[in-house]
Amino acid sequence: MQTVFANDVAAYILERMGPMTTMKLQKLLYYCQAWSLVWDEQPLFSEEIEAWANGPVVRKVFDEHRNMFTIERTSGDSSKLSPIQKETINSVLSYYGDQPSQWLADLTHMEDPWKNARVGLAPGERSNREISNASMNEYYSSLLKN
Repeated sequence: MQTVFANDVAAYILERMGPMTTMKLQKLLYYCQAWSLVWDEQPLFSEEIEAWANGPVVRKVFDEHRNMFTIERTSGDSSKLSPIQKETINSVLSYYGDQPSQWLADLTHMEDPWKNARVGLAPGERSNREISNASMNEYYSSLLKN
């Protein structure tokens, strides 16, 4: 299986959902990665996710769309995704996709992976601390058990 990057996943999300805010795309990428770790037992994409003040962010995707509020397309290639990866993304989109970006950001702020990555930081303080795949896997796996 070929390496998939966050922009490839972003391209697929935009093809499925249409244009959306940068913030919403970032949160959907986060949840796609988190649930891939749980359901597929492997990361969906290779880039790390950082715990920014407004929630989880994939810096490489952010940098490509810097100063854009709404995103229509990205440089990614959705054809790199396997059927299993698309199924995971589709499941995430069916649950989270209709939610507004602020709702998604607020949700990430209530969940342990983002909160734990920001321990000791003031609200709104800039940070590039990583939200580890291990912390996402542990937290979201525990949700399945409940």
